[in-house]
Amino acid sequence: MTKTSDPRARSSGDLGPEQRAAAWERLGKDHFDVVVIGGGVVGAGIALDAATRGLEVALIEARDLASGTSSRSSKMFHGGLRYLEQLEFGLVQEALRERELSLTSLAPHLVQPLRFLYPLTHRAWERPYTAAGLFLYDTMGGKKSVPGQHHLTRSGALRLFPGLRRDALIGGITYYDTVVDDARHTMTLARTAAHYGAVVRTSTQVVGFLREADRVVGVKVRDSEDGRTTEARGHVVINATGVWTDEIQALSQLRGRFHVRASKGVHIVVPRDRIASDTGLILRTATSVLFVIPWKSNNHWLIGTTDTDWNLDLAHPAATKADIDYLLDQVNRVLVTPLTHDDIQGVYAGLRPLLAGESDETSKLSREHAVARIAPGLVAIAGGKYTTYRVMAYDAVDVAAQDIPQRVSPSITEKVPLLGADGYFALLNQTPHLAETYGVHPYRIEHLLNRYGSMLTDVLDLAAGKPDLLQPITEAPSYLKVEAVYAAAAEGALHLDDILARRTRISIEYSHRGVDCAEEVARLVAPVLGWEDAEIKREVQTYNARVDAEIRSQTQPDDISADALRAAAPEPRPEILEPVPVEK
Repeated sequence: MTKTSDPRARSSGDLGPEQRAAAWERLGKDHFDVVVIGGGVVGAGIALDAATRGLEVALIEARDLASGTSSRSSKMFHGGLRYLEQLEFGLVQEALRERELSLTSLAPHLVQPLRFLYPLTHRAWERPYTAAGLFLYDTMGGKKSVPGQHHLTRSGALRLFPGLRRDALIGGITYYDTVVDDARHTMTLARTAAHYGAVVRTSTQVVGFLREADRVVGVKVRDSEDGRTTEARGHVVINATGVWTDEIQALSQLRGRFHVRASKGVHIVVPRDRIASDTGLILRTATSVLFVIPWKSNNHWLIGTTDTDWNLDLAHPAATKADIDYLLDQVNRVLVTPLTHDDIQGVYAGLRPLLAGESDETSKLSREHAVARIAPGLVAIAGGKYTTYRVMAYDAVDVAAQDIPQRVSPSITEKVPLLGADGYFALLNQTPHLAETYGVHPYRIEHLLNRYGSMLTDVLDLAAGKPDLLQPITEAPSYLKVEAVYAAAAEGALHLDDILARRTRISIEYSHRGVDCAEEVARLVAPVLGWEDAEIKREVQTYNARVDAEIRSQTQPDDISADALRAAAPEPRPEILEPVPVEK
């Protein structure tokens, strides 16, 4: 087996232009134990699990890290309270254990506790019924570091959430859950895998499988930026592509063991001052639940989600006017001051990869995951939920181990903090000192710590001798200019869309959706990514076209018309190939 000759290349976890070039060389030269397809939370988790077992790993993603489902969730890192009613106790218990692990040791800089209010609307039976469910939720995960449930009268609940209509509740119960910036969490997982030796390469699309007799021995890949091709060989390939599972399976020309069905979830983002509250909110709807979540240091509210079948473009699911109207109708049932379309600053749509065949209703499909050895050298994993990514990862590597000749060590990821976790709590206590050292306001330091953890100093050190980089982005002042530069230099961002939609959340946190700062950000990262004026112009035009297509699609009455508008926008990755659709 060919291994990297410089062990120092394993240490930083940076995913910049130099590492990208080196990764391409290694893909074509090295022989890997595990080749992972898919840069979402499960694929990144598999890469980290395998790398920390001492295996040689390659992680390949056609677009950007977390560019699919893993950047478009409800931003909840939770046990799944509603799954208790569906009697999925094992799933809830497993997720609660994972929640505690990430909150306390694996990713405390990215996974944060949040209080929620559950409004009661029925007398007599609802309070004891809900209390019993929350008692299970509070206890079945074992040790927990968040407070338990607390019961409130109607007056007490309204003091906590004055934005609620008085006739919308008769009392309330508060409980704690956790939230996460999903895209940053997934990206940090991938960087941590790179830190432990994994080769991580985005904009690298699998276009074929390598076979020797009945065994899969690798994949043929194509650079989504320039069209180059090479072959990545390994003992086992793991298909962790979520809603693209069936498309990749069809590419292998092997019969799959399960199918994946896509369910669309839409969220809207409104300014913090539109709803008066000191807590999040969970509401029952006719088909599911609705979350109203304080987002990004309480500057915004995130409201969602919908749950509808989706059979169109998997890369760019489109929200419709009907989706947005549904969310507004549901939340306005309980608000003193109703929200309108004019209040909405951002909208996003994501697809959940659900295991097909459980039910005809997507909201009732199982969130359990499945792992299958499709053929010698090929493993597939699908289903599950964001919170249980680590369990899914070690299950997948355990199954893949039978195709790896050497002994494979047990999973140790429960003991492996993500980059930025070590030292996070100490640095929080040093916020005033850090603010004085770098000459930025203490609230900026706290903001950075909750995005980068102890890697905060790596970010700020990029501004040494360049004080202008410590100034806010002009039309997106929640972020410093240096954060955009760091996204390109160390976090694998290759396009404006990567920076504005995933490394930051400018695309949903500002009413201009990133258009007003696109050129400024492009010029900030141009020296890092080697863009000349022509590339800057193309990036800005492509990003603006994407935003325009999304906004217009959100005025359409149905999925087909919305999809037609959204799919017409240009791709930032010029050589990306659309997979052949699969009948489902």
